[in-house]
Amino acid sequence: MLKKLLSHIGALAMMLGLGFALYYFALNPNSPLKNLNADYSALSTQTLFTSKLSNENGVLQDLSQYKGKIIVLNFWATWCPPCREEMPELSQLHTDYTNKNVVVLGLAIDELNLVKAFSQNTPVSYPLFVAENEGMVIGSNLGNDKGVLPYTAIINADGLVVETYFGRINKSLLESALRPLLAR
Repeated sequence: MLKKLLSHIGALAMMLGLGFALYYFALNPNSPLKNLNADYSALSTQTLFTSKLSNENGVLQDLSQYKGKIIVLNFWATWCPPCREEMPELSQLHTDYTNKNVVVLGLAIDELNLVKAFSQNTPVSYPLFVAENEGMVIGSNLGNDKGVLPYTAIINADGLVVETYFGRINKSLLESALRPLLAR
């Protein structure tokens, strides 16, 4: 009986250790999320700006309409809790910076019907687009070599990627990345 109890406690300790490691190294919202190993010069926005994606209502949109703007591009999914958690701050950022040539775009790696239902229950202030498989290609071209959600890329007004973040972000982190772009 004691041996069985110790075995269960050991298994529980191992699961907790793995959970802590996963949280600390992959999901920790307080850790530095910046992709420190990124060579931004190798990233291309061409696929993004040549894409035509459906918005949450199924209306096809040409993403080239955002050329010349500073873009905070957030890759997310309806089934992703950290993605949903960061949306209120992204909405606030979009609202606060709209008059400063900054736009937040949400690119859902999800199905149209799920995104539509989500947006009806959880409205956001920024444009949402749906791109199941194509979204992963766009994300990969913008530095998401891990296929992680959420993933955020900041693109300057010249169409160059200047920052990328794996995992959950927050408004203050994004504002610190936007400051130098707005000072130009």
